[in-house]
Amino acid sequence: MKKKTPALVMAVVIAAGIAGSAGLASSAQKTFLVMGGGLETGIYYQVVLGVCKLVNEKLGSQGYNCTGQPALGSVLNIKAVKRGLLDFAVVQSDHSWHAYKGKEDWKGKPFKGLRSLFSIYPETVMLVTRADAGIRSVNDLRAKRVSVGNPGSGHHENAKDVLRIYGIDRLEDISQRELEPKEAARALWRKKIDAFFFTVGNPWGEGQKLAKRVKIRMVPINSPGIKKFLTDKPYYVVAAIPGGVYSGVDKDVSTFAVKATLVTSENASEESVYNVVKTVFEDLDRFRKMHPAFASIQPQDMLKGLSAPLHPGALRYYNEKGWM
Repeated sequence: MKKKTPALVMAVVIAAGIAGSAGLASSAQKTFLVMGGGLETGIYYQVVLGVCKLVNEKLGSQGYNCTGQPALGSVLNIKAVKRGLLDFAVVQSDHSWHAYKGKEDWKGKPFKGLRSLFSIYPETVMLVTRADAGIRSVNDLRAKRVSVGNPGSGHHENAKDVLRIYGIDRLEDISQRELEPKEAARALWRKKIDAFFFTVGNPWGEGQKLAKRVKIRMVPINSPGIKKFLTDKPYYVVAAIPGGVYSGVDKDVSTFAVKATLVTSENASEESVYNVVKTVFEDLDRFRKMHPAFASIQPQDMLKGLSAPLHPGALRYYNEKGWM
C-alpha cells in the first residue's frame, strides 16, 4: 500500500467532514462530530484522538460518534472549519487570532464566525540542527539547507516570521525546503538538510528519536528583535524548550510559544459543544495520561491563550463551574 500523500490525507479529512459536518444538526438518533488534528506523527492528531475517545465512551450511548482525523495544520484546519468540512479543529493560537481579525492568510477576509473551546498546551518554536553543522544562532542559517515546514501549517508561518525578524531572506539567503516534520527529522539525520523549524509541544516523540540517532543542537530564538516582536502579540509567550527532554540538549533553550487550541464555528450547536467541553474537563485525569505533552495541563490554563471568542456552549460550562 502506498503511503498517503498530504493532499490525500486532507482529502480524507474533507470527505469525512462532508459526511460528518452536518452532525452538529443531525437527527435525534446520531450526532456525528469530525475533529481535525495535524499530521499523524504530531501531537495535534493525538489531541483529537484523545478527545474523541472520551466523547465516544461518555456520550456514545446518547448517540454521539466522534472521529479524529489527521490534517495538514492550523491554516488549513481553520479554512476547513469555515467551510463546514470539519466540526472542530486543533490550531495554533496565533493563527486563530489572525483568522478572527482578518490578518495574514485572512487579510481583509476575517473569519468572524470562529469560536474557541479551550486551549491545551504550549507549543514551542524550535530550530533543530545537527551539532556538527556549525549553526549556533539563527544568523548562522545563511547559505544552509533549511526546512521551514510544510505550507499551510502553523510552524511554516512561525519559521517565516523568525527568518524575517533576523533579516534572512528565505528565498535568497538559505536553500529552502518545505518538509513535513517527520520528513525534516529524517532529512537532518541523513544530512540532506542542515536545520529545520517546528512548532510543537514537548516532548515531541520524533524529536526524541532523532536525538538518539544523531547529536543535535536546539538553537535559541531570543534576539532583541524577537522580544520586540512578542510585545504586541497577545497570542505569543516567552518560553523555553526544557533541558533534558531531548538527548544532548541538557539546558533550557530560550524561544517563544503559542497555545494549541480547540476551535469550532459559531454554527456548531450549543449542546454539542457543551457536551464535548464538559466531557474533557470532567475526565481531565484520563486525558492527561494520553500523551506526555498533556501531563501538566490545568483547568485554569486551558482558558488562557484563546484568540477567538468562546463558543456559547463552552461559556455555558465555564459559567456553571464559576470560572467566568
